[in-house]
Amino acid sequence: MRNAGWMERLSMGPLILLVTSLCTVTALTCEGQCGQQLQACSCHATCSSLGTCCTDYRQFCLVVSPYSGTMFGGTDFVVLNATFPLDSTVICRFNGDVYTAGYVDVEGRAHCISPLLYETGFVPFEISMDDGVTFNRTGMWLSVHSGKLEAEFKVALGNATQWQYYGTAGVGGCLSLSWKPWQIRADTVNIELWAYRETGEPYSVSWASEWKYLYSLGKGLPNNGSFSFVPKPAESPFSEWELGAVRVSAGSYPDGTRDVHAAWSEDHALAWHLGDAFRQDSVAWATAKCLAWDMLESRLPNFLNETLDCPCTLAQARADTGRFHTDYGCDIEKGSVCTYHPGSVHCVRAIQASPKYAAGQQCCYDATGSQVLTADSIGGSTPDRGHDWGSPPYRRPPRVPGASHWLYDVLSFYYCCLWSDNCQYYFKHRPSSDCRTYRAPKAGVAFGDPHFVTFDGISYTFNGQGEYYLVRAASKGLTIQGRTERVKMENGTLAKAAMLSAVSMQEKTSDIIEVRLASQRDHLQLLRNQQVLSFAEQSWMDLSGVFVFSPIPQNITVMFPSGAGVEARGRGGALAVTVLLPEEFSGDTLGLLGQMNGDPADDLVASDGQVLPPDQNSPEDLFSFGAGWQIENETSLFTYDSPYLLDTYCFAPKHNPDFVPAFSVPEDPSDPLYAQMSALCSGEGFPLCRFDTLAARSLDMGNATREAFLAHVSVVEDLRPVVSCGWLGPPSNGRKAGTQYLQGATVNFACDPDYVLSGSPERTCQADGHWSGDPTHCVRGTSADDITLLSPRPRSVCDVPPVLYAIRLLHFFSLTECEPTESLQRHKSH
Repeated sequence: MRNAGWMERLSMGPLILLVTSLCTVTALTCEGQCGQQLQACSCHATCSSLGTCCTDYRQFCLVVSPYSGTMFGGTDFVVLNATFPLDSTVICRFNGDVYTAGYVDVEGRAHCISPLLYETGFVPFEISMDDGVTFNRTGMWLSVHSGKLEAEFKVALGNATQWQYYGTAGVGGCLSLSWKPWQIRADTVNIELWAYRETGEPYSVSWASEWKYLYSLGKGLPNNGSFSFVPKPAESPFSEWELGAVRVSAGSYPDGTRDVHAAWSEDHALAWHLGDAFRQDSVAWATAKCLAWDMLESRLPNFLNETLDCPCTLAQARADTGRFHTDYGCDIEKGSVCTYHPGSVHCVRAIQASPKYAAGQQCCYDATGSQVLTADSIGGSTPDRGHDWGSPPYRRPPRVPGASHWLYDVLSFYYCCLWSDNCQYYFKHRPSSDCRTYRAPKAGVAFGDPHFVTFDGISYTFNGQGEYYLVRAASKGLTIQGRTERVKMENGTLAKAAMLSAVSMQEKTSDIIEVRLASQRDHLQLLRNQQVLSFAEQSWMDLSGVFVFSPIPQNITVMFPSGAGVEARGRGGALAVTVLLPEEFSGDTLGLLGQMNGDPADDLVASDGQVLPPDQNSPEDLFSFGAGWQIENETSLFTYDSPYLLDTYCFAPKHNPDFVPAFSVPEDPSDPLYAQMSALCSGEGFPLCRFDTLAARSLDMGNATREAFLAHVSVVEDLRPVVSCGWLGPPSNGRKAGTQYLQGATVNFACDPDYVLSGSPERTCQADGHWSGDPTHCVRGTSADDITLLSPRPRSVCDVPPVLYAIRLLHFFSLTECEPTESLQRHKSH
């Protein structure tokens, strides 16, 4: 009877229109109607779980496997759950303007070959089964940055250092590469070099990107998974291409055939392919290239002022997950193999490209957690003219993922630093950002039987059942909603306790992202615009107006262009959610996570705008406050794709008025849980741990609450503001000891032989952001008079006859004007 009830309500057109934003049409076919709710059946992604799909849903609204592949193309994917006539002529169209040839296999399944794309993220595709006459079957394909693709799907370059330095002094011999034979369904393979370049005037309409086939390294070779060769210098014009990738494809294709089933290496510097001039004198060749790049950079727009400043510490960099993400080329979780950043143990990249020039920021840190700067080390942090991960709308320079970054930021590093000793030119244009303007985000959290810690640090409990606003920031267009449900105890009965089970969010016109508990305990499920997405193939996804990352099934991080980040964690059968907001959100947030403005006194602003007074903090007052932040069907971002969700949240009040939770739980030493609870719930956060253990009758939930609370304390500590005094360099003809520049750090100075130190030999970073002491100089000479004369504030200097003073300084510095004393000022006024 229950199923009949919700089916009847599901057919109530107006309400379902309201909560699912679907159109009701009279056709009973999904041809041209994918994503819509029809009159008698559905072509929407939720129809499978609701059992309401039209009979031809899978024929026209396609699900494919694999659903992702390299942006270089060549992945063969198959349409699932549908069959087609064997004599169909299949044409696949991507983004409305890129065509590839498909086919139908002997089992009647349609296949497409993904094309070479200049973008990452989900790309719409259509399939024609009648040789391009009609394209009426639609789906989505995930194009992936080559650096983020799993290794098993790539061609591996053996001894990467040899490939990168081939042709430089002492580096030559045989190069090798390998692949998995199953990647290419053919007995023989062709191995080809494809290369990339950008032409036209930078930052003009003529600026264009191009991947092009250059030549074959081998043809009709056995598909045994390996190939070795001794490269020969390329001739002009091929030698002018300096960035490329190796493609392995079926041997049946003619040379350079685009968009065929293939596997690719990552893009890399083509040292091994460069011409005779490089082989004969790689240093001279690279130096000339470095100087040419220096001239080019001097006339290009300055992008440095719009890049995000680096976090001051490694702890901040790893905690600020809304704005920074691990640079896979230097990852502490993978052994800190930092090829381009010696001395660093971990680097992060700014997630979002800069607004005008699409530039990127990279920040690297040493084993002490301090930022490594290029002024101190070749392994320092560097900004990027082209963001490594590209930037919407992609396709054109400098927004092409990977390749634009390589051309403007990596090849130039090879020219100036790796193939020649001219790093000063590179670091002139790619200086490290220090952290003097970095401002850490604020963190708010919801966890357990929901306990909340607001952005300004107010802790309280609101354990209602329903759907509520966690954050609403109107001027930023950010909405984050949370769903709570009753806690089910181990004996199957419902406790008088609640927990977060889902969170849904959107920023401006971005994709709507929902994270909810999956059927497997503590595993999380991600939905994009009400459609379930799988992380089985990729841990990172570029979506529309948002990025998502899931390193393990229990964790999902969501990142928005504003720098807002949401971390969802499945723990103890419940969902814990941390929201990170940059300081730009100050004064613009409302909801259960409070008003972020640095003033805890006005954190709890009710939905009617009234501030909850500090003396009205009883559990009942807080329950009433929380209930007021219930959402409405018209504003809901949630998906209702099961009878339970429809009955409990869609067709019911958004705040369940019939559920009254336990506001307090008595502790009884005779309770079988008491001893274990007391042992578990000790130390900071123990009251919440004890409450949840007893309310849910679950040590697992109590422990999850304790861990979530401690994790939040750790995040807040990691994001604690620190004071930076900025980089302090060594004096000319001298040296320094110390490369840390935060409050309390000390830098010591010494001079080269035959030079004496003037100023402070030791300077300390002070709480006001300034260095103690006086600027340090090293001057030629050893007499005390010389040192006295060159002190930074020598009040007696002006008592020295000007001619003698000038003679003594002439071979040290250019003469500077003496700061007049008060008596001299008076004298000059006459």
